[in-house]
This record gives sequence, C-alpha cells and structure tokens, in this order.
Amino acid sequence: MTRRLGVVVTGAGHGIGAALAEAFAAAGGARVVVNDLDAQAASAVAERIGGVAVVGDAARPEELIAAARKELGHIDVYCANAGVAPAGGADAGPAAWESAWQVNVLAHVRAAELLLPDWLERGAGRFVATVSAAGLLTSLGSAPYAVSKHGALAFAEWLSATYRHRGVRVHAVCPQGVRTRMLAETGRAGELLLAEGALEPEAVAAEVMRGIAEERFLILPHPEVARYYAARAGDPDRWLSTMNRMQQRLEEDT
Repeated sequence: MTRRLGVVVTGAGHGIGAALAEAFAAAGGARVVVNDLDAQAASAVAERIGGVAVVGDAARPEELIAAARKELGHIDVYCANAGVAPAGGADAGPAAWESAWQVNVLAHVRAAELLLPDWLERGAGRFVATVSAAGLLTSLGSAPYAVSKHGALAFAEWLSATYRHRGVRVHAVCPQGVRTRMLAETGRAGELLLAEGALEPEAVAAEVMRGIAEERFLILPHPEVARYYAARAGDPDRWLSTMNRMQQRLEEDT
C-alpha cells in the first residue's frame, strides 16, 4: 500500500493557507495538518478536508511539528504560509518589526531546522514558502512586510541552493493581490495598488500545485511579476522612480 503524503500548512484557517490545505487533500488524498492561531477556523478547515487541526503559533513550530509527526508519521511537505503585514515605515515601532521578523522569516528558519535532519536522512522533503511578490519587489505602505518578505525569499533561495542535490525541494510562492483578510486590512493602499487583478486563494493554490508538479522554485500566480522582477534587476533606478510615482499617487489619494 502506498503511504499517503503527510502535509503541514501553517496559517491554514483562512485564505491561501486554507486553499492549500484543501488542494493537497484533494490531490492524491494527502493527510493534512491544519495549523492556525484561530482554533475554530483551523477545526472547520480540518473537518472539511478530513485533516487534523493543530492550534499554535507558527513562529514557535516545535509543538506543531511534534504533533504533526505523531499524526502523520513523516512530514513530506511543509507549507510555511502564515504571515503578518503590519503597516508603517521605519517608524512602525519595535512590536511591528518584531512580529514581521518572527512570523515571516524566523518561523521558516525554525521549521527548517527541525525538518532538515529527517529530510536529509530520507533524501526527500518539500518546503513551500508563501513569500509574496513583496519579496521580489517591495510593498508600499509596509516596510516591515517588504523587508521580512525579502528575508523569506532569501532563506528559501539558500535552502534550495544548499540542499536540492540531497532531495530537498523548495518553492517560493510570490503572488500579488489575493482576496484574503490581509488584503482587506490594507485599506485604501491595498485597494489602489493590489485590488485590480487580485486572485482568489483557490487560484493561488492551483498554481502552487502546478509549480510543484513542474518543480519550479519561483511560483508566480501573477505571471506579470516575472516582468516586474526583471525590470527591477535590469534598471533599478527606473524601477524605483516608477514605484515612487505610485507612492506619490497613494499619498495624493489618501
């Protein structure tokens, strides 16, 4: 009998995380651990897909990973999806910067630290990081989000460069606007910059499944992000001027 794939998805009570949990459960009947701080939401998703809810902070994944191993045996896929997007710039304050760093970056680092020994011993494992296009570009209105998402991308790149020859596969999922609570909470800035062309979470999850099947490191639910990323690298001053014009528009509009 073929062993069912063991999958953990953090921040899976809502949005992209819930859609990922559903997509993995539907694709080959994977067993999914649904993690979220919102116990009711995690339980609802787990019940819907026949998974297991584990409530807890993704930034402190020790108990989550221990519980997932008890339920699944092996963790084959870990989706580091939980994220926060505190508003503000350099003056956002220590709490906002600390939250972004802990959830958007160190949660990934701590999970990898716990997962890698088993994955390297088995020669197989898959780490899926929900990064955001902000990690490739930037995010006007939230310096903590933009900076920490660059960190998340850098860590995913490092993992892939270091361990892909040993069977560890890494994917960085980098959508622009997605119709989630996080987008709604950005207010006018999100409406102005991201609402047009925003995708449903299910569309993002479907692209993640395609990206995994094709073994793509960068998974871009909005294909135009590749063009923006190339423009940023090819002519950074022109790209920054364009972004600054958007910032000026935002300031005039709010």
